[in-house]
Amino acid sequence: MTVNPPLIVVLGAAGFVGSAIYRELATHPVRLRAVSRRACPVPEGARADIEIRSADLTEPGQMAAAVAGADVVIHCLAYIAGASTWRITDGDEGATRVHVGLMRDLLDALADRTDGRPPATVLYTGSVTQAGPTDGEVLDGSEPDRPKNLYERLKLQAEQLLLEADRAGQVRAASLRLTTVYGYSAASTARDKGIVSTMTRRAVAGEPLTMWHDGTVRRDLLHVDDVARAFWAAIPAVDHLAGKRWLLGTGEGAPLGEVFTKVAALVAEQTGKDPVPVVSVAPPEYAEASDFRSVTIDSSAFRAATGWRPQVSLDQGLRLTTAFCSSGRETQVR
Repeated sequence: MTVNPPLIVVLGAAGFVGSAIYRELATHPVRLRAVSRRACPVPEGARADIEIRSADLTEPGQMAAAVAGADVVIHCLAYIAGASTWRITDGDEGATRVHVGLMRDLLDALADRTDGRPPATVLYTGSVTQAGPTDGEVLDGSEPDRPKNLYERLKLQAEQLLLEADRAGQVRAASLRLTTVYGYSAASTARDKGIVSTMTRRAVAGEPLTMWHDGTVRRDLLHVDDVARAFWAAIPAVDHLAGKRWLLGTGEGAPLGEVFTKVAALVAEQTGKDPVPVVSVAPPEYAEASDFRSVTIDSSAFRAATGWRPQVSLDQGLRLTTAFCSSGRETQVR
């Protein structure tokens, strides 16, 4: 008797993180359904049996159809309003619908399964910022959650709904809380709106790279391809991961002043122009305390559970990203 490989559904497969996860999964012999508002291209050399589904998941019935028959669901849905995904104004009903409403829809759809199969696995793309302000620089997941802004609160609420469903036996679920994710690789198909790529775009345009501080603020920068490999590593380890939140990062905090100076130098190397200056400027009114707080992630628990390790060094990741932007390929992604 032939047993079908598992069906993995990626929700938000055209987004920045979702597209990288989709490309990684496509290299494996699985059944894969890529769900997004706009159609996703089939990755070159894909080994997976791929179904492309274009859908607006905020419309009634679309979520249930998107995850029908799924063995694994990877939740990469994001609310994008403007230049970033996380500066959300209080009272934004669209953000609440996408972050919390779609999680409810997903759990309702999976709870209604009548095919007698085991509960589906759900992996959630959480964020280390869900913890809110913390006293120390190094986060390991033991911190109490005290979210401040709307983005943090909505991400946490969605995660709590998911883990409650796990405890109720409706799904097997884990939240992978991501540090600052960045970067491009040769096969990238979605735009990175994060700080590293934003500064790279400025350098390519010949504009100064600006900081709201003196450059000593550190960030744990994780290349998006390593995030994708982490989700693949999490699927077979779900029995150990289920019901918990897990932090993902490199374990190294890089001073942003040094990162931006490296970006300026790499762009100059690739374009033949002089490096743009890196300067400190007064922060805008909408700046938050978290913008000035250093963060490093201890992901040793997730590494021990899955065997995952970051493979892209910061130097490699910056070279890939600046080469992608300098070549003009970034203008071809959405």
